[in-house]
Amino acid sequence: MAAAGRSRFWPWLLPVLLVAAWQAGSSWGWINPLILPSPWAVALRGLKMAGSGELWTHLGISCLRAVGGFAVGAALGLSLGFLTATFRRLELLLDSSLQMFRTIPHLALVPMVIIWFGIGEEARLFLIVCGVMFPIYLNTFHGIRAVDPQLVDMGRVYGLNRWQLWRQVILPGALPSILVGVRFSLGVMWMTLIVAETIAADSGIGYMSINARELMQTDVMVLSILLYALLGKLADVLARALERRWLAWRPLDREAA
Repeated sequence: MAAAGRSRFWPWLLPVLLVAAWQAGSSWGWINPLILPSPWAVALRGLKMAGSGELWTHLGISCLRAVGGFAVGAALGLSLGFLTATFRRLELLLDSSLQMFRTIPHLALVPMVIIWFGIGEEARLFLIVCGVMFPIYLNTFHGIRAVDPQLVDMGRVYGLNRWQLWRQVILPGALPSILVGVRFSLGVMWMTLIVAETIAADSGIGYMSINARELMQTDVMVLSILLYALLGKLADVLARALERRWLAWRPLDREAA
């Protein structure tokens, strides 16, 4: 139990030390509060906004946007990855075009997205979907193609039908790669959301930050940055938990679980 407690503590050691150094520098006058307010000032501002309900409103809207965009992008990436990795003709038809689209920076599409979708939620959703889809597609395609052919042949020898072969051999073999794509896409999701919420939004953490910039409220701007960091960390923790649960058959993941 003591070892498990220490293992949970170590990942937080560096962030805690950085915040402590930040607070010390602010208290000793080394850091100009107009440029970078102290952690204590940021925390007080966060408590004030939470008490008024403003913080929870913006946080909830941002989370809904992120989850909606991730769900659509992940579904498209998984579907395209499974199809192109399974059917050779679909790979010839789709993969080259998908690779060309993948090399286009999706955030560079912002001006065109505004023309296509206006400044509504559709534009923000589209950007998040574009950011999420391709990492999951690539890792799904790679994971399926990397499954050991001898395991597939062994499954056929044991009389597994096509569905059983997918469920018991191919999907478990591809799952580690797919989950790596999910973790990478979660990071891209939050980075894209930051930009997406600057497109004439009237709510969300990004809007809160942009509005604070206009009013020179640096404590709110720092609070917005910290919220994105904490949300990204939470998403990664959830993804790691899924890895330990779904990959418990691997020795290292079994020990972690």
